[in-house]
Amino acid sequence: ILSGFADEASKELDGQIAALKRNGMSYFEPRGIDGKNISDFTVEEAKALKEKLDAEGIKVSSIGSPFGKIEIDEDFEPHFEKFKNTVEVAKILEAKYIRMFCFFFTKGQSFEEKREEVLRRVKTLADYSAQHGVYCCLENEKDIYGDTDDRNLEVLRHCAPNLYAIVDPANYIQCGVDPLKAYEKVAGFVKYLHVKDAYFENGEVVPAGKG
Repeated sequence: ILSGFADEASKELDGQIAALKRNGMSYFEPRGIDGKNISDFTVEEAKALKEKLDAEGIKVSSIGSPFGKIEIDEDFEPHFEKFKNTVEVAKILEAKYIRMFCFFFTKGQSFEEKREEVLRRVKTLADYSAQHGVYCCLENEKDIYGDTDDRNLEVLRHCAPNLYAIVDPANYIQCGVDPLKAYEKVAGFVKYLHVKDAYFENGEVVPAGKG
């Protein structure tokens, strides 16, 4: 299935649908829609969105959420409560997956000291969504616990079988990690891939195949 972040074509839903159709795509990963992140949608708003997508023949491949994109020292409980609502949104949109991350370490926190808290938080999210028939997919992002292939694999193994992987090759490149070697390490957990490329020299994102 070829899907994409249609909000990179337009901020407005109508523009996103038009872009998908121009490119012959019938799936997308909702993230920003009409100035609002998908994680901020209410159940009623999700129902209205589903009705419009159905009318346009567009389906949802995964929820492009920002869960796990808070500092590891930030309060987790409000984050978790918001996540529970997004699981309901995913069910309404018939999305099997929710993209997530494993917490920022941009303030110089120790990876080792916070390791157990990262694992607890990710497992809490992954287990909850799995209980409701929706599965979390962990993306390798810069400055999070799982930005390297080894730490990413550690989180995936700890949360198995309720957590899958998303491989973003450009993010690995920006962290100095060989994306092919990283893919080979986490291949058994991979649910989908980002088509994305970058230069090792400076981390600049470039068209696929040009990095």
